[in-house]
Amino acid sequence: MASIKRSPGRPAPVRQPVRQPAPPPARSRALGLVAAFVVGALVSGGLVFWTSRPSSVEQMADRIRTESALRDKTQIKTLTELARTTGDRLAPVLDGLDRAMPADGTAGPAAVTAADVENWKKAAAAAVSGFADPPSGETATNVARSSLASAVRQIATTVDTYAAARNLAGPARTTAVDLAVRQRADALFTWSVGATALDAVNVDAGYGHQHVFLPTSPGDGALTPDTEPEGSHDS
Repeated sequence: MASIKRSPGRPAPVRQPVRQPAPPPARSRALGLVAAFVVGALVSGGLVFWTSRPSSVEQMADRIRTESALRDKTQIKTLTELARTTGDRLAPVLDGLDRAMPADGTAGPAAVTAADVENWKKAAAAAVSGFADPPSGETATNVARSSLASAVRQIATTVDTYAAARNLAGPARTTAVDLAVRQRADALFTWSVGATALDAVNVDAGYGHQHVFLPTSPGDGALTPDTEPEGSHDS
C-alpha cells in the first residue's frame, strides 16, 4: 500500500473553533422588546381606531338625533303653554255647557242666551285655530298634541250640537241635547289622554310634572292627574 509523504517543513493545518456571536446585553434585549411592544400597540391602536370610529353616516345620524331632541324639548314647552292657554279659554265654555245641560241631571237646564252660545262658538273656534298647522315632533309629543287638538274640535262640535238643539222642540230637542252631552264627555276624555301624555313628555324632557287637565265630573270617565306636585320630578 502506498503511503502519503508529508512535505518537509509544512505542518499539518490546524482547524480553528468557530466563534459564536456574543449574546446582546440584557439592556439591548429589553429596549428591543419595548420597541416591538410600542410598534405593536401603535399598529393595533390604529387598526381599532379605523375599524371602530363612527362613519360619516353614523355621525350625521347622531347629529340629527341631538338636534331633534333639542327641538322636541322646545316643542314640549310651547305645547304645554298652549294647553294652559286653551284650558283658560275653554273654561267659560265648559262651565256654560255644564249649566245648560248638566251631565248628572240633578238640575234643570240653566237659562242660556243666544249671545252666550255665540261667545262659546267664538272661544271654541279660537281654541281650534291654536292647534292648526302643528309642527312635527317626536312620536310621544305628536300623540299629546293630536289628542289635545282632537278634544278641542270635539268641544267645538258639542257647542254646535247644543246650538242646533236650541232650535228644536220635544223629543228631537232631547235627543240632540243627549248627543251633545255624550260629545262633551268624549271631548273631556280625549283631552285627559292628551294631558296625561303631555305630563309624561314633560317629565322625560326634564321640566317635571305639568298637569294641564280640564275640570271633569266623576261620570265622565276621564283620566285624572297624578298626585305628584306640579313641576316635580319622579324619584
